[in-house]
Amino acid sequence: SQIAFRRVKELNKVLSDYDPNSELNQLCQLSGPGKPVKVSPDLFQVLKRSQALSRETAGAFDVTISPVVRLWRRARRRKELPDSERLQAARDLVGYELMRLSEQNQTVELLKPGMRLDLGGIAKGYAADVAIRVLQEQGIDRVMIDASGDLSLGAPPPGSCGWKIGISSTDAPDAKIDRYLMLRDCAVATSGDAFQHVVINGTRYSHIVNPHTGLGLTDHSRVTVIAPDGITADSLASAISVLGPEKGIALLSQKPGTACLILRHEQDQLKSYESPCFSCFEASQTAP
Repeated sequence: SQIAFRRVKELNKVLSDYDPNSELNQLCQLSGPGKPVKVSPDLFQVLKRSQALSRETAGAFDVTISPVVRLWRRARRRKELPDSERLQAARDLVGYELMRLSEQNQTVELLKPGMRLDLGGIAKGYAADVAIRVLQEQGIDRVMIDASGDLSLGAPPPGSCGWKIGISSTDAPDAKIDRYLMLRDCAVATSGDAFQHVVINGTRYSHIVNPHTGLGLTDHSRVTVIAPDGITADSLASAISVLGPEKGIALLSQKPGTACLILRHEQDQLKSYESPCFSCFEASQTAP
């Protein structure tokens, strides 16, 4: 297990947007128009998957959102809206089509000066997948990885047909667990703003930013996604938070082995949306 922890620590040095010396931040400093930068296989793989999901969601998922996210982090600290001119300048640096990947050369080119990348919606899932693979290579198959609440699961515990995962059908901070999933060889990720939001002039803004508007989401939601692996579950939970229930569930219908539960506050009422297959993953009452 120490090998897995070491590998995750290495990945943090590659993918973190908080560490100024991470490979991700070095890429942002070195690249620019006409300056493709060769990157590690890990970083290239995460950016390639990010780009694919950006195309599928018409930019609802976009790792170039970092300049806007940084303004909203400051807004949450100061409890005041970002300055409109600074927000517009930041939005001008956002757009997945401004990040050019070369599979052949394993390079990344950022097409505008000052662009920054934020992998907060996808890196955790990738790291959990890598940790699972490392453990499986060591002959450890019965494994559960908890990456800040996002779970990647291997073979189930002895005598069980899956890992029994409790979830709540409400999003209150003290909500009781009242539903159970029975999962194996897959991942489950949750995206929500219960703990990271700010109320300004009576409006509640999430830490999750809509790339199309540059604004923190105001619809107060929690999205739980089940998918075949962590990178898919993590990034889809982020994407569906922006897309909303109708488009989000339509997106999942094209992806085998995926399902989601969406809780949203609408007109002061909590509404629940489920993809058709979500209940297929629920534990029966007699499950151990």
